[in-house]
Amino acid sequence: MKIMNCPLNGPRNISEFAWGGELRAMPDPNTCGAHEWADYVFLENNTAGMVREWWCHVPTSFWFIAERDTVSDEIVRTYRATEVFKDRVEFKTAPLPGEPGS
Repeated sequence: MKIMNCPLNGPRNISEFAWGGELRAMPDPNTCGAHEWADYVFLENNTAGMVREWWCHVPTSFWFIAERDTVSDEIVRTYRATEVFKDRVEFKTAPLPGEPGS
């Protein structure tokens, strides 16, 4: 049985987790173009070796970061996202049809 350490819940069976993609620098969503945003959302680097990835403990919906060696599939470290992200990103929203400014 493979175990992953959840920063919130402690060691848990790997079947309780969902992979969320590699951790990459996010372009400014308010100024980048559609192509750059699509690349960020849909493309992966697929690096062989050590990567930082988003993981979710599904029963609690807790998202965190794991450092994993993609060659050996060894999970080296897990930690809360607040170790990397200190500020909240605010997204501008487009007005819905019929709202002022649409």
